[in-house]
Amino acid sequence: MAPPTFGDERPGEFPYTRGIYRDMYRSRLWTMRQYAGFGTAEQSNLRYRYLLSQGTTGLSVAFDLPTQMGMDPDHPLAAGEVGKVGVSIASIVDMELLFESIPLEKISTSMTINSTAAILLSLCVLVASGQGANLKGLSGTIQNDILKEYIARGTYIYPPRPAMRLITDVFAWAAQELPEWNTISISGYHIREAGSTAIQEVAFTLSDAIAYVEAAVGAGLDVDSFAPRLSFFFNSHNGFLEEIAKYRAARRLWARIMKERFHATDPKGMMMRFHVQTAGSSLTAQQPDVNVVRTTIQALSAVLGGAQSLHTNGRDEALGLPTEQSARLALRTQQVIAYESGVTAEPDPLGGSAYIEKLTAQIEQGADDYIKRIDEMGGTLAAIERGFIQSEIHNAAYEFQQRIETKEAVVVGVNRFEEESSEPPPLFRVDRAIEEQQVQRVRALRASRHAAGVDASLFEVERAARCSDNLMPRILAACAAKATLGEISDRLRSVFGEYRER
Repeated sequence: MAPPTFGDERPGEFPYTRGIYRDMYRSRLWTMRQYAGFGTAEQSNLRYRYLLSQGTTGLSVAFDLPTQMGMDPDHPLAAGEVGKVGVSIASIVDMELLFESIPLEKISTSMTINSTAAILLSLCVLVASGQGANLKGLSGTIQNDILKEYIARGTYIYPPRPAMRLITDVFAWAAQELPEWNTISISGYHIREAGSTAIQEVAFTLSDAIAYVEAAVGAGLDVDSFAPRLSFFFNSHNGFLEEIAKYRAARRLWARIMKERFHATDPKGMMMRFHVQTAGSSLTAQQPDVNVVRTTIQALSAVLGGAQSLHTNGRDEALGLPTEQSARLALRTQQVIAYESGVTAEPDPLGGSAYIEKLTAQIEQGADDYIKRIDEMGGTLAAIERGFIQSEIHNAAYEFQQRIETKEAVVVGVNRFEEESSEPPPLFRVDRAIEEQQVQRVRALRASRHAAGVDASLFEVERAARCSDNLMPRILAACAAKATLGEISDRLRSVFGEYRER
């Protein structure tokens, strides 16, 4: 039986307001992709295998700051940060340990990595090849979204324009070698975490996406060759109905942009596929059990908004990395929504609601107005260089904080319904000894490998960076030769330089 329609729109049909698939979750549930990673590759591997045993259906890898910033564990600036906010990965040795006994051909893997995305993708491909995987069928995602780093997050290495070249090189290479891999996850999540409104999250995310498409087309790629592998990553915040409308508006606006602005003809290139993570910035250290309620509401809005994959935060993440117990409860939250709530029985179950449709139209219009302003400035790169996007986010964050301080905005347990201080729940701690372990591992690798082969592979990376050759085959060869992440990044630094925020 065909699902009901409102107006002329059906689920699975352009402009995809009501979902990108006709049956949505009736045919297939979203991927339950719990974000995890800490300490060493061995420790993170154990957490991934535990989550898989508990029913998670996809992996999502968190990397530590040195890995994100292109530094090996023994770099002076890595001191104190190794393994702290994610797993430490310096070479193929670490990556093999990270995915030991995890069949990459069968498990979809997402990696939250940007400046060093090409290196981490290369390492993942080498591990999958070593497992005997068919790379043409390998599925997963690299975030690879550098523009939002300049806007909201800060883990950039190179200036924007050479960083964009790395991204388009990945697009071109993966279109041939990894046709099922999502080569970018354009992220509104961090924009929202920095304090943006829902309208700004949609607007700035899609403006970034426009810049990536323009860069790829400018590099000679046909839009239909890469657009089907673009994906998105959104935040799910506390405004339950607004968040549902936000996803619907973003999907509709993107479909129209791809069709009318970029003349995409492949329907898959017009479909916005997106991952959602519940809002870390909404979690409170006070009364952490209340975070379970927040996360449940946020996860439900992502499902009602039509997400393709979802991560639910642990209740203790305002205090530290989630414990195994908190991670399990976060996963169970998704499973209850999926199997007990009944909301998966109908695509876009709130479609046709007067208020939802009104909110959807308002968010679409507000985001479109921002995109036009950014176009008038010369595009996203120009708007970033002028500080426009950053300023808009900062102003929104300041206004919301003022509302909290005046109690116009209520945060339960923080500015209303407070309780006397109590003992925090048991917290997860990363053993400080792992830093020395990682330092010794990378030094042992350097001492045992074939130095001349490494040097030759790094020379090729630098040579390609100085001309227009695609960097991905050279980075892949350097990783195979056991060059480290820091060594490859340093060769690119020597050509591209490093970005310094004005």
